[in-house]
Amino acid sequence: MRDAFGLSDDERQTRELARALARERIAPLAAQVDETESYPAEQLRLLGAQGLMGLYVPEAYGGAGLGALAFCLAVEEIAWACGSTAVIYLVQYAAGYPLVSHGTEAQKRRYLPRLASGEITCALSISEPGAGSDAASMTTTAVRRGDRYVLNGTKMWVTNGSHASVLTLFATVDRGRGHKGVTAFLVEPTFPGFALGKLERKMGVRGSPTVAIHLADCQVPVENRLGNEGEGFRVALGALDRSRPAVGAQAVGIAQAALDAAVGYAKERRQFGQPIATFQGIQFMLADMAMAVHASRLTVHHAAALVDRGAVATMESSMAKCFASDAAMKVATDAVQIFGGYGYTREYPVERFMRDAKITQIYEGTNQIQRTVIARELGTPRAL
Repeated sequence: MRDAFGLSDDERQTRELARALARERIAPLAAQVDETESYPAEQLRLLGAQGLMGLYVPEAYGGAGLGALAFCLAVEEIAWACGSTAVIYLVQYAAGYPLVSHGTEAQKRRYLPRLASGEITCALSISEPGAGSDAASMTTTAVRRGDRYVLNGTKMWVTNGSHASVLTLFATVDRGRGHKGVTAFLVEPTFPGFALGKLERKMGVRGSPTVAIHLADCQVPVENRLGNEGEGFRVALGALDRSRPAVGAQAVGIAQAALDAAVGYAKERRQFGQPIATFQGIQFMLADMAMAVHASRLTVHHAAALVDRGAVATMESSMAKCFASDAAMKVATDAVQIFGGYGYTREYPVERFMRDAKITQIYEGTNQIQRTVIARELGTPRAL
């Protein structure tokens, strides 16, 4: 049964649970997580204990068996409280869902129950120093030698890479085949030849660790290949179609937090003998911010609902990620403006919202790439 807004009972209950946990247990620690750049382990354990880590995992493996929309609802609520916790949380989905869609039974039983419970975390590793937007040009190689693959190369921008127990990592078995050589692997940090690299110092989502990964003759058992050789690009695109609405949901959560803070401040801050919320200039800013948040939320929900129906949602997923993240950056920047000089200080959270919003325009494919995807889906000619 769905309510008037289109949510099922399970989806609505998921949203309410995530909202309660986020506002009562996660939000109070968000400033500290950002200031100290500390990994929010306690918050993640809480999400696991309450069953939110396994929303996308089938019930047979200890999860809730819910869809993309339910996950996006949870991401939004967590992002309202803490952008760092939200990105770690959504990476679980981006990296873990390929196991659901392409994993063998043995792989599913080995990893999914522990991911669902929050016992372990996972990471997604696609980008490289010379292969960001052009992921098909990756140079990390995988050569099969008997019952193992030997991986060599460097991966970049691995969110959660320093804390993950398993990484969904992509390498090529034949660089000459372009994207048709890309293959997915389940790599554990205990495998010989695996080494952590530089920990990035970031502008925003500072509690979410982002690292480089170095693979020097890294030994990966054949049974840890995810899907067939050459299927990796398809595995990655399928994951991105699901994770891009989730990034959009993160952006919506950050934008909603910025809007809520701006409305509250505008009602309290007095100038010229009255609250600044009485001035039409401020009212128009708040109205535009509210429309942007609402439109973003609907775009995200639409894309996620299409994914749940099994429809091809490449264009809608890119729209959701692109539109919502652009809106979040504008809303957060306007919130800082409404706070004035106070907004530029760390006394109030809006400067953190602005810093956290920026990354949503960049990861899971920059918004320039999203516009390229949308244009191609519209049938425009491809560049030579």
